[in-house]
Amino acid sequence: MTNQLKLQQLVKLLDLTRLTDDDHVDAMALWLQQQSDAPFSPAAFCVYPQFLQQTRQFIQQHAMPAKLATVVNFPSGELSIDNVVAEIKAALADGAEEIDCVLPYRLLLAGRCQEVKEFLSIVRQACSTQCLKVIIESGELSTPQQIIKATELVIDSGAEFVKSSTGKVPIGITTEAARNILTVIAGAGRPVGFKASGGVRTVSQAVELVTMYEQITGQLAQPEFMRIGASTLFGEINLLLKTTNA
Repeated sequence: MTNQLKLQQLVKLLDLTRLTDDDHVDAMALWLQQQSDAPFSPAAFCVYPQFLQQTRQFIQQHAMPAKLATVVNFPSGELSIDNVVAEIKAALADGAEEIDCVLPYRLLLAGRCQEVKEFLSIVRQACSTQCLKVIIESGELSTPQQIIKATELVIDSGAEFVKSSTGKVPIGITTEAARNILTVIAGAGRPVGFKASGGVRTVSQAVELVTMYEQITGQLAQPEFMRIGASTLFGEINLLLKTTNA
């Protein structure tokens, strides 16, 4: 059984995510209200751009230490750079503190790495000093070498986090992909975060990812450099914490 300290560590690493297609304000309000009595705050709330202001108001009303995150170039990774920059600027204006941007991974698959570099450079500049997490969509990269290359490009761009997946393709995070990403991060020569996302649904899976992070990087998993993107796991962990405290 996972002990209480481990559960507390896990919940503080979570980017509580709601990226539901065809969502609406009333459903978002209900979902946010369901999080209001959680004993611990997640690291961040990650929502679509149109819900940033609503979510920011909720975080402020409940005095949560959670960051406010959103997604851009999502989920296809195929928008023009001008459109992506416009998305980033609008998100920052609406209070976003963290930007989760999809890498144009199809360019990478086509061997057009210079275009990927240029894209990431412009995105990094557009985010200014705010936290940038780049989603490499590891499940669409067919070889370990492609995952490694994508991770290297993200690190070279100056992004704060390498993120595995959008959760919108058939293959999300895998053990092999996580290991490849973390091995590159461990040798980066500067602190780089890792966000595991795309199908992280159980406590045991989350514990496995945290353990792998700590073993490969030699660092304690803390929200500054380790995140787990999940939609249902936050409620499950907080329920376990309430049960163990009862």
